[in-house]
Amino acid sequence: MPTDSTPPTAPARPADSLRHGYYEDAQALFAGTLFVAMALMLFGQAGLLIGSTAGVAFLLHYVTDISFGKIFFAINLPFYWFAWTRMGREFTAKTFLSIALLSGLTELFPHVMHVDYLDPLFAAVLGGLLLGTGCLFLARHRSSLGGATILSLYLQQSRGIRAGKVQMAIDCVVVLLALFVVPPDRVAYSVLAVLVMSGFLWISHRPGRYVGH
Repeated sequence: MPTDSTPPTAPARPADSLRHGYYEDAQALFAGTLFVAMALMLFGQAGLLIGSTAGVAFLLHYVTDISFGKIFFAINLPFYWFAWTRMGREFTAKTFLSIALLSGLTELFPHVMHVDYLDPLFAAVLGGLLLGTGCLFLARHRSSLGGATILSLYLQQSRGIRAGKVQMAIDCVVVLLALFVVPPDRVAYSVLAVLVMSGFLWISHRPGRYVGH
């Protein structure tokens, strides 16, 4: 009885068509940072905060009156070393570009867009979804907005801990610290925004689900 002597084939690698090209990366990085910039504009108009280094930058902005974009860019500088050594050069370069672009967009937005009335509850929900969507775009194209996002993505890749869980824990701590600077009702809305954003990432950003790279 004849037998098949053909050796078993190795598991198929992701098709080249699934790999992100430079144009796809550029589009995702721009769209992601634009969504985040819109969310931060909503938060600024409603007097809300967010976690991670963006939340720290917001707090320093409220205290010092220095623009958010400048503080946000400067405060992320120490995190580039961690990203370079733990996440690789590509991730670090894309993260640097994303942070620089977001800083520029937040400086530009007050000159091109203004909201006359904004309910803080609506700002928290819409802003949280915009933040989650923007961060998901960046994460799927190996980028981030620095700070806790770098740490959460690293723990997801190295330890299998969901990025949304880590992000939620860190962001809630940062927002609660805002009680010393921001009125309690605005802090409560800010916590809601963090929960909306982190819950979105918790559900949508799972290891191995997205095969393009």
